[in-house]
Amino acid sequence: MTFQSPSSDPVYLDYNATAPARPEALKAAVEAMSAVGNASSTHRSGRDAADRVDLARRQVAELLNCSHGEIVFTSGATEANNLALRAAFELGGRLVTSTVEHPAVLETAKAITSGSPGSLMLLRVDEDGLVDLDALRASLTTGEVAVVSLMAANNETGVITELEPIVEASHRAGALVHTDATQLIGRLPIDLAETDVDLLSLSAHKFGGPQGVGALFVRRGIDLPYRPLLFGGGQERGWRAGTHNVAGIAGAGAAAEAARRALATEIPRIEQLRDALEDSLVGQVGDCRINGALSMRLPGVTSITFHGAPADAVLAAMPDVAASEGSACSSGAPSPSHVLLAMGRSREEADSTVRFSLGYATTTLDIKRAAASAVRAVQQVRAALTAPM
Repeated sequence: MTFQSPSSDPVYLDYNATAPARPEALKAAVEAMSAVGNASSTHRSGRDAADRVDLARRQVAELLNCSHGEIVFTSGATEANNLALRAAFELGGRLVTSTVEHPAVLETAKAITSGSPGSLMLLRVDEDGLVDLDALRASLTTGEVAVVSLMAANNETGVITELEPIVEASHRAGALVHTDATQLIGRLPIDLAETDVDLLSLSAHKFGGPQGVGALFVRRGIDLPYRPLLFGGGQERGWRAGTHNVAGIAGAGAAAEAARRALATEIPRIEQLRDALEDSLVGQVGDCRINGALSMRLPGVTSITFHGAPADAVLAAMPDVAASEGSACSSGAPSPSHVLLAMGRSREEADSTVRFSLGYATTTLDIKRAAASAVRAVQQVRAALTAPM
């Protein structure tokens, strides 16, 4: 069973903002909501709720190939990022991250280092959005570093970060490694038995789970002087107080299992659809540019700059397609994409960029409809802007 929308509905190509809920996630969440019980209670109803949480923890752990005891449930990746960076920075030393991180990392990093001048280092990226590994290695030789935090895949361009050399260099210098893997989990495989990051953040709604639930992976054996953001009952081994969101967690677990089972077939199919969309747009629109390292991207993401066609006007001209002007988390912000500016794009180029993101329920018909609509929209906007007054 897959998510289906009537042909009259907009084509949904904004999976990086949020993915449609997988049927398995809906079923698990509704079943959990239909039951009563606090997962911290010791009576039968409480134990039943706790069993749902435990099952979901194991399902998420299987997706990551880690121990279920290394999973801490949160309200989403933003909370997980805050928990991870605050805990790691408590060790003492500097925090190293990049200029293209999600605001949930960048703003947290700026906040927690604000009282320690010189304790935050931002690594630049090249025009393809790739972090300079030589600059990272250099940063690790100029004083003690507490944590290196680099995203596994960029939310705007889909550019993938090769984590292994980052982990190797950071651990050699005695630093912990955190990765915001929000956009990668459920889209590409990751094996935490092989990729030795210390901390990893994820959000369920990016791979078909409910909004408002995520997780933090904390590798067993690392000693963190963590301070929870919320104090109270001591749930989640003290990392996060508060009654468990059993329905959300159950939905997250079911989505994780469904994503894990389907990855092998979803990846090539989605990649082919993404390539077909790009071929149609580049071939028919002209004067456009695909942003990001073409060989190092998520299978379902394309960031396209349509020169001479502001993105807000293009999106308004294609109401039958749900896409995004950069990141949904910064929509409405007066400034252009910090990611594209960091990659060397001009403000005008950044303002003329549309992100299309595909996922498990995207169809060939969706791509054909979206391509036709986008071509018309860009042509209309360019014609309107070049027409004599």
